[in-house]
Amino acid sequence: MIYHIYVLKSLKNGKFYIGFTRKSVQMRLREHNEGKNVWTRSNGPFVLLYSERYKSRKKALLREKYLKAGAGRKFLQQFL
Repeated sequence: MIYHIYVLKSLKNGKFYIGFTRKSVQMRLREHNEGKNVWTRSNGPFVLLYSERYKSRKKALLREKYLKAGAGRKFLQQFL
């Protein structure tokens, strides 16, 4: 099974959303833009900025946690 971590950017306020999913990233983006998540419902619409794929659920969740922490946010600012 493939796992994805992804970074969305709100077109409404410029805020970022970092998530994890087993679904396709495009399907998850569509769900966020349709308001199926409480936080993204009030902050959308969104565009996909970045995604990574992992074969291991554990590695994907560790990467998501890293990107949500200070060093990961710094990485994303430099990368994006």
